[in-house]
Amino acid sequence: MKRRLLIAAALVTLSAQAQTFPGARPITIVVPYVAGGPTDRVARDLAEALRRPLGGVIIAVDNAAGAGGSIGANKVAKAAPDGHTLLLNHIGMASMPTLVRKLPFKVETDFEYLGLVNELPMTLIGRPSLAASTYKELTAWINDNTGQINLGNAGIGSASHLCGLMLQNALKVDMATVAYKGTAPALADLIGGQIDLLCDQTTYTSGQIEGRKVKAYAVTTARRLTTPALRDLPTLQESGLKGFEVTIWHGLYAPRGTPADVLAKLNTALKAALKDADFIQKQEGLGAVVMNDKRVEPAEHKKFVAAEIARWTPVLKAAGVYAD
Repeated sequence: MKRRLLIAAALVTLSAQAQTFPGARPITIVVPYVAGGPTDRVARDLAEALRRPLGGVIIAVDNAAGAGGSIGANKVAKAAPDGHTLLLNHIGMASMPTLVRKLPFKVETDFEYLGLVNELPMTLIGRPSLAASTYKELTAWINDNTGQINLGNAGIGSASHLCGLMLQNALKVDMATVAYKGTAPALADLIGGQIDLLCDQTTYTSGQIEGRKVKAYAVTTARRLTTPALRDLPTLQESGLKGFEVTIWHGLYAPRGTPADVLAKLNTALKAALKDADFIQKQEGLGAVVMNDKRVEPAEHKKFVAAEIARWTPVLKAAGVYAD
């Protein structure tokens, strides 16, 4: 009897929260990667764009990095399902089920899917002192330096890690991979010449390319980009890697069990944020495309992630790498 009363009381509380959400309480967006990286930048821009449609509520960003993104994701999965703790994650949602052997949650059932935020390409870049200046020269340099090349990434399970795996598969070349705790330190070492190559999101590489702090070789999209800093870069497909296409996406999630009314308010706010002119301008400046298709709907977002899990699982299993 007591248990039934407790459950009933909890349901009443959740219902009341849904009616007043978000109220005066701040909302926290958890980013499962280090501060200063590309996903962190997207989260902070999104937090600002969400404030107005959510009534001016304070939205903070909490970086909880580690274990292929699973530490931050688990923090949200275990949070109170009241809409005040959200997760912003990228393609890591599709890689975690394979990379983390003892994943403490289930990606497809322990979250409420709110919608995709953006989609962006990757760029293949090199240290400024690298002898190759074009992609053709780079492939010749790779062939001449087999077994001596250091390929950096932002950590096991990161977008740059996945891009690097696909690149090595496409080139049929093994490189020594160096995993960092985020894109920022990886990019710093690339600029400093400690590593040779990095494949990472335009959200963080565009400025470095424009400032000529790194050498840029190609983009990972099927078509060339139109942003000023990147429009002269060829695609890897046109450079000879047929079928090579990697785009990185970001999605927003809430803990499982969040009331339907709260989810509806969050999805409505997300759609409004994705139409915010300032947010669109900031994302386009980084080479990102703000989502405007059916994947902004929760059901389509969930279907898309399931397809991405199916796509990346065999690649990761073949590589035999784990984040734990």
